[in-house]
Amino acid sequence: MKSSTKDNAAGKMHQAKGKVKETVGKVVGNRDLEAEGKVENLDGKVQEKLGQVEKVLGK
Repeated sequence: MKSSTKDNAAGKMHQAKGKVKETVGKVVGNRDLEAEGKVENLDGKVQEKLGQVEKVLGK
């Protein structure tokens, strides 16, 4: 499996986990968990974009 494909998949996974953490944090009133979810979601988006760039560059 290419590095770009792995980054895309891992990025999407981190986004999903982040959204879940963010939602659970909101529901239970845990601001730390909500913030952690936002950060993980953002990290996932960055990782996914990195995979897209690698794919374009042919790495």
